[in-house]
Amino acid sequence: MAAMAARGCGGVWRRAWQRGTGRPGAGHGPSPRGQRAVACNAKGGEVPAGKSGLAPWIPVVGLEIHAQISSKSKLFSGSQVQFAAPPNSLVSFFDASLPGTLPVLNRRCVEAAVMTGLALNCSINKKSLFDRKHYFYADLPAGYQITQQRVPIAVNGSLSYSLCIDNKMSQMVTKTVRIKQIQLEQDSGKSLHDDTRSQTLVDLNRAGVGLMEVVMEPDMCCGEEAAAAVRELQLILQTLGSSQAVMAEGQLRVDANVSVHHPGEPYGVRTEVKNINSIRFLAKAVDYEIQRQIEELENGGAILNETRAFDSKLGCTVPMRDKEGKQDYRFMPEPNLPPLILYDAKSLPANMNHQQVINIDWIHERLPDLPSVKREKLVEQYGILPEHSFTLLNEDGLAEFFESVVKQTQMKPKKVIGWILNDLLSYLKQHSLTVKESPVSSFVLADLLNLLEKKEISSTAAKQVLAELWKGEGKTPLEIVKVQKLELLQDQKELEQICQAVIDGQENEVMAIKAGNQKVLNKLIGLVQRKTQGRSNPVLVKQLLEKKLSE
Repeated sequence: MAAMAARGCGGVWRRAWQRGTGRPGAGHGPSPRGQRAVACNAKGGEVPAGKSGLAPWIPVVGLEIHAQISSKSKLFSGSQVQFAAPPNSLVSFFDASLPGTLPVLNRRCVEAAVMTGLALNCSINKKSLFDRKHYFYADLPAGYQITQQRVPIAVNGSLSYSLCIDNKMSQMVTKTVRIKQIQLEQDSGKSLHDDTRSQTLVDLNRAGVGLMEVVMEPDMCCGEEAAAAVRELQLILQTLGSSQAVMAEGQLRVDANVSVHHPGEPYGVRTEVKNINSIRFLAKAVDYEIQRQIEELENGGAILNETRAFDSKLGCTVPMRDKEGKQDYRFMPEPNLPPLILYDAKSLPANMNHQQVINIDWIHERLPDLPSVKREKLVEQYGILPEHSFTLLNEDGLAEFFESVVKQTQMKPKKVIGWILNDLLSYLKQHSLTVKESPVSSFVLADLLNLLEKKEISSTAAKQVLAELWKGEGKTPLEIVKVQKLELLQDQKELEQICQAVIDGQENEVMAIKAGNQKVLNKLIGLVQRKTQGRSNPVLVKQLLEKKLSE
């Protein structure tokens, strides 16, 4: 495999001819670009010249993210919001755009947008405006979308995110992407294409659902950075409760704008990869699109200003429609909605009913700890490694599970974290379960770790007990220990006899240890553990073996 090290704007790139395996695109069948793939990490740099011998390439990535607001009703109507409801069962007259219906702004959606803007370090506009964006599509009954084109609710923010260097969790770097704006807008309905009958069915349940569009500046350079930024945003939204941000349910959808250019030159023609609904697919789509554009330009071609989609099965982007003839959306002020006025503590009139207004400062004071703060507190309070704090927060409910176990066990947090991440989490992933679905509760795991900490069982036995607990039969750790006779051997004379028997049967290993090869001692410890069926204390076994070998 011929490989070429490559540096990107803010990320080290590697371009390689893939043979069925490797980084983005591997395992998705033949690639139309000769299975060439791209990867990056956090070191920084540029993509070097290709076969054309031109100057290095600099990739540029910007994101537009649509987050569905967590609200019981839609943005401008009282229709309920519910995932997977029967088609067209949650549609009001306004959602269907019947004549004479008027929009009524949902207070909860405004508060969610303000909360999100504050969490992303944005300036909140005390006066924002609504606009109509005109375009025709079957699932947009009115023929226009109500959005905030001219003056959005929040502007000029930033999002800090972390990513690994060379895929090593122990080496992480923090980067920042600027947030251009956050705007409130309606979602459209959903078109269901029936190819067998050559017809399209329209479901308007989603029409009018409140969205926050978060527009990120083009400050990223590769799929890994884009994925890390979106994951951090997802955690923030879930922490705030402003959006559930479940990508599998369409509550968080990403459009990626990608271009490449040479140093010192203007940005290249960009393509937009639409509606990416997975963080993993986002990384693959961006990396593929960067490589596709580089190859196209190096082969003398030109990049079209077009909209593309990511085919997850093929691992590549495919054209949807071109954007060369720029669509005129005919933006105009929304005549049925007045300007949205917000207040802070200074501007709030004394005689104003607080229930009728939204106070920015009041919302700011009630912001919960954001993921970055939670990580710092976990590291400071429990003495765990920073990379462990990322894993705890990345898995929904795992941090709370960890803290609950720590409170109920005598074991030190540094030991508890090993059981949580190495044992419990591996079981969960193996069975495709969430933390909330775990058959082993925090109380039961703490009970097991207490037995281990009191030296009533060995770590080997503890793992056996955990495997039994995972079956969900309702037994306590102590009951399993007694039934399977997993208690530590308390009779030291019996243990000494077993150690002596192992030494007598392993002459070569004994000679190696006496010759100075202490690593072989681990084999003898393992043999003792096997003979005792994991019921011996490895530390005590080691001491007894060392004593007998020195005699």
